[in-house]
Amino acid sequence: YSLGSRLSQKYPLFNRLYWEPLNAEGFKKLSFNAVDQKVAELFAPLYRGLPSDMPFIATHAWPAQGALHAGLTRVVNMIPDNWPMALHLSEGAVHAVQSPSAYLGYRVLREMKGDGSLSLPMPASSLRMTGHFIDHELVANLQADTALRMARIERGQPKRVLFSIGGAGAQLELIVALVKELLPKVLKGALTLYLNFGDHEASWERFVAALGADAASFESLLSRHFGDWPSCKAFAAEALAGEALGVHAFLNADKFAAVYCTNLLMRSADILVTKPSELAYYPIPKLMIRRVGGHERWGAIRAAELGDGSYELESLEAAAQVLHLMLEEGDILSLYNERILKNAGAGLYDGAYKVVDLALGTC
Repeated sequence: YSLGSRLSQKYPLFNRLYWEPLNAEGFKKLSFNAVDQKVAELFAPLYRGLPSDMPFIATHAWPAQGALHAGLTRVVNMIPDNWPMALHLSEGAVHAVQSPSAYLGYRVLREMKGDGSLSLPMPASSLRMTGHFIDHELVANLQADTALRMARIERGQPKRVLFSIGGAGAQLELIVALVKELLPKVLKGALTLYLNFGDHEASWERFVAALGADAASFESLLSRHFGDWPSCKAFAAEALAGEALGVHAFLNADKFAAVYCTNLLMRSADILVTKPSELAYYPIPKLMIRRVGGHERWGAIRAAELGDGSYELESLEAAAQVLHLMLEEGDILSLYNERILKNAGAGLYDGAYKVVDLALGTC
């Protein structure tokens, strides 16, 4: 999958003829899911020691399927994508989705038979629209973090841009180009960059090699937070109310630290630059760069319609244009932050809480 993602960004023909159809249509078919459901019987022994009535929340269909094969009866299957795909189904679980469009798509098992005919609808009792799956500290501190972002806009203070660089490294060339575009602002002290490479040292090495003539300027601004989870946590905490300057790069071999670093940095960032993946649903102003797989486009559509992120910007020129507007003029970021507050007031970002309530039977 990692190789396919990288090839899809390098070779447009491969992307158009194979990768996009595979992700948007291939994983959509019920026949694909039927194989997974059967294979998941292999996971059942892992769960047989658990009480059958224990609440069980799965963030992927496979553990949900394995738990059901083991006889667990209170399984909630969290579905991350806005584009309905049979890949995510786990028969017997309650399926939690993040948006009304995903609810309808899964309710009717939209286009999942693969032959153009209609599917039998999923029972309403097997499906719930909970809202976006957002981590506790981001929801609990949303009002305060958004207020700090709006204050930086009003005061003309340096903005912080967070790049979350996935393991596939599929967007690395585009991210390098955007970083090079922004370096003059960082050199002037007008912008701060956060770069989280997760646990992917190879992506970091490729990134540095691709900087070319800008490597020296980049290095002069760089603070490394590599393999140091306490340093990452300390920096993220200090940046909330304090000053953050230069370029800060993060890398950690521990997968929890590697992934959760983005969550911590998100709180003090003004803009998240990401492909329209699971991060498309998070309550931070987002610049959506080109998707990797056709299923991801619907995450960007969701963010753009809710007003907490851009639509999908498929070229470097388009992404750079919107990013400069976000940084140099206050209207777009102000709009996005205002919408985040409105969305939060409507409970839109409370999906993770509601999933727990659903598993516990309290809602």
